Amino acid sequence: MLTQIVTFLILFSIIGCIFYGRRLIKTEKIDAVFGNPERALGGTHWVIVGSSFILLVWLYYSWDIAKGFYPKSANELCQVAKVNDSLLGLKYQFPIEERELKSTSQIKKENKNLKLILEEIKSSEEISTQHKSILEGFIIKTNQLIPLLTNEDLLENETKQKIINITSKINLLTENFQKPDYPLETEQELNKRLQAVNEEGGWGITKVNAGSGSIENTLEVPLIPATNRGLKFHAAAQELNLISEEFFKLRNHNPQFKNKIKEIKDSVKTFRKDLNDSEEVASTYAKNIVKIARRIEFASIYPPNALDKMQSAIVKFDNAQLKAQGGLRFIDIFLFPAGTIVASGSSCSEQGSGRWLPKPSDTFNKFILMSKPSVGYKDIPLLWIKMVDLSNVVGFILPDWIADILPGEYPIHTKDGVVEQNFKGGVLKVVTGDFNLLKIPVPYGHIWDSFMRVFLGLVFGIIIGVPLGLFMGLNRFAKGFFDPLIELYRPVPPLAWAPLIISVLGIDNTGKVFLLFMVSLSIMIISARAGASGTQLSKIHAAHSLGASKKQILRYVIFPNSLPEILTGIRVAVGMCWGTLVAAEFLAGTTGIGFVENVAKKYFQYEVIWITIFIMGMLGLLFDITLRKLIDKYIPWRGKG
Repeated sequence: MLTQIVTFLILFSIIGCIFYGRRLIKTEKIDAVFGNPERALGGTHWVIVGSSFILLVWLYYSWDIAKGFYPKSANELCQVAKVNDSLLGLKYQFPIEERELKSTSQIKKENKNLKLILEEIKSSEEISTQHKSILEGFIIKTNQLIPLLTNEDLLENETKQKIINITSKINLLTENFQKPDYPLETEQELNKRLQAVNEEGGWGITKVNAGSGSIENTLEVPLIPATNRGLKFHAAAQELNLISEEFFKLRNHNPQFKNKIKEIKDSVKTFRKDLNDSEEVASTYAKNIVKIARRIEFASIYPPNALDKMQSAIVKFDNAQLKAQGGLRFIDIFLFPAGTIVASGSSCSEQGSGRWLPKPSDTFNKFILMSKPSVGYKDIPLLWIKMVDLSNVVGFILPDWIADILPGEYPIHTKDGVVEQNFKGGVLKVVTGDFNLLKIPVPYGHIWDSFMRVFLGLVFGIIIGVPLGLFMGLNRFAKGFFDPLIELYRPVPPLAWAPLIISVLGIDNTGKVFLLFMVSLSIMIISARAGASGTQLSKIHAAHSLGASKKQILRYVIFPNSLPEILTGIRVAVGMCWGTLVAAEFLAGTTGIGFVENVAKKYFQYEVIWITIFIMGMLGLLFDITLRKLIDKYIPWRGKG
């Protein structure tokens, strides 16, 4: 129901915003010429159109629209897929799905193989003339097997009768399948089936284990038929499996064929036994000839017209099952783009975009579950709030060396085994957070861990990179001294540094933050240097003429001129830091978005993978929007000379 409402709202938003945008264009100022940046301002309605279009495409190609409007369609298509899977083997024998009879195709293939072996034997210099003659005789005898199977006069009455019986069963199934009450189901069977359907759950439903709180594996497509139409196809598939099994057990082996193939096998066996080790080539050719004879033996080869009635019966049933699908065929065509539901044995699965592109409804449900501390992901929620004693925060912020630099000694226990606290010991307790105070809410979880790593790495990169970049842009010594160092490590991909940094600094936050610091540092240095060196000389001369000192010129001329470049560098660094962080958490980590995605990848949890992608995109967008607002508010001169 929610998916239906969302779909209609999206369509309404797209259509409404397009009409609004077209009407707004007519009221724009005439003097807003092409190239004027004012023409690109605003346009929130087009943002809505773009976002809504992306969401609509996601709903459509993830098959969530099909799930929302026809929740039982996947189950019905599963039963249809079972029929198609059962029919596939039978249809493959006839020119229905293929261009020719399977018998014809098999005969052509084996004749070609025999001809190829014959040519190789004749041209071989490692086989004696006597052995060539014997091998050619084996090939001729193997060729003679095929007419023994394709001759209608040699087809045994028992085989004919079995073909007639199989054809009758297909015709009877077609007749019963077309009846409205097929298959006959008692009230007890109906209740039992409906109970099993309820226990199995719906299409793509995520279940949570009440005991452990963990997310259980989701059944991709319900298997038990949930509707009368689905039951019809399910019953037909079961009957078709029995018919198909009976047909493929049938062999067109008349006495002449049996004698002939036995003669070939015995002759080849005797021939290979008499060969010595130096005649391995002749032995291999003889072995290959027997392989072809065995393939002919186990192939379903019949006289040309022996299976015509069976073919007609299969086509008739196929047409009947296509007709019985009714409107389900149109649902499959229009609401299951780029794929459909397929069956393999007793299981069904999504095949197409719906398999790797999870449904928004399932993704949202999984996100809610992973955000709960009772479920989470690997016992840690994506994002939650926990109450932490303020002393832990104080201990995290204050460095331990504050207590070390104080005069005096730390307390020592007395002979009675009692430790009397002194001032220095008390300060140590404070800076290490070893005291109790009020509790405050603190965010925690995978998202928070990744966010803080990126934030800290970026902040350290800005604090060190911006002053150094300005210094390099204004001082010849600084540029000459630091430029080779920066340019030496800057082109190296961050992932090349990751194994070294993680092995030296460990897999905890220190290594990851330092890696992100290295990524952001080079970007901030280059951005600040470009901003400082790009300051217009006329502005600097004007400041000098007004009596400004070096500090004033740096503060009021050079730094403001560099701010647009610096903030642009921050925007670039944010994206680089997120990409590097995820890769670092892939390599070593127990928390974080990259860790979640890495684990989800191993178990093909597509919903979780897309959740991590969406979270990274939203956090990056949040950073970027914040920076854009800061640029618009505090740097109004950007782009205006």
